[in-house]
Amino acid sequence: MSRRDQIRMTPDEVQAFLAEQKVINVASISPNGRPHLTALWYFPHESGGVATWTYGSSQKGKNLRRLPQATVLVESGESYEELRGVSFEADVEIVDDTAAVTEMGLALMMRYSGGGQSELRPFIEQQAPKRIGLILRPTKIASWDHRKLGGGY
Repeated sequence: MSRRDQIRMTPDEVQAFLAEQKVINVASISPNGRPHLTALWYFPHESGGVATWTYGSSQKGKNLRRLPQATVLVESGESYEELRGVSFEADVEIVDDTAAVTEMGLALMMRYSGGGQSELRPFIEQQAPKRIGLILRPTKIASWDHRKLGGGY
């Protein structure tokens, strides 16, 4: 068995990792053809994907409208034997419906603030018309968990 096979996460491990982490790095393609990289809060969505929101006028929003594809990276670990991560290429669905964007915003803010819907809803409803939802569905996944090596290299 190759080292790559030894450290690959199972689909269940990938889901657990995505549920545990808090920040994704999302790369879209700028008009000049170079990657545009940004860090975003997110929440796990459907089977294997993630969702987030952003301002509709943001560069990533414009990039993803033009080419609805992204590469996503989620990683953790301070030393080699602790490194874990998931990287995936994704097809991106842009959500423009304000009611749906509001629900996505609530899911995000509840995950990060720990607040309840009733206290967060007024703020989210005020923000939602300026924002778009992004659903990132993996088309190709790579994962690694160096802890599976038991401290070896």
